[in-house]
Amino acid sequence: MPFIMPTPDQFKQLMSQNYKGPIVMVNLLKFKPDGGADSYRKYYESTKALMEGKGISRVVYRGNGLMPVIGEEEWDEIALYEYDSIEAFIEMNRNKEYQALVPYRTEALIDSRLYCTIPKE
Repeated sequence: MPFIMPTPDQFKQLMSQNYKGPIVMVNLLKFKPDGGADSYRKYYESTKALMEGKGISRVVYRGNGLMPVIGEEEWDEIALYEYDSIEAFIEMNRNKEYQALVPYRTEALIDSRLYCTIPKE
């Protein structure tokens, strides 16, 4: 079963976390074969300019998937984005300018995973 967007329940669970501090979102992305990578590039470039300009997030790492070494899932791109807090991530998702860009992401992907991570102490 492919996953493209978080469910309302997942957003509620994320908002209910009692964690205050920076998070890194780990994105695993599988693009549609005809134009998916181009559509995602439009999404990435537009959201990067929007979010960095507002100080909401920063790119930690982006790379192309080469091959799985453990497991069998293959991903076209892996990206890490840092946010000041869970609230900053939620704020980004509620932003109307951001919402206008989400269709580029949706039309780009066959499947994805998004993991919210917090620093180890």
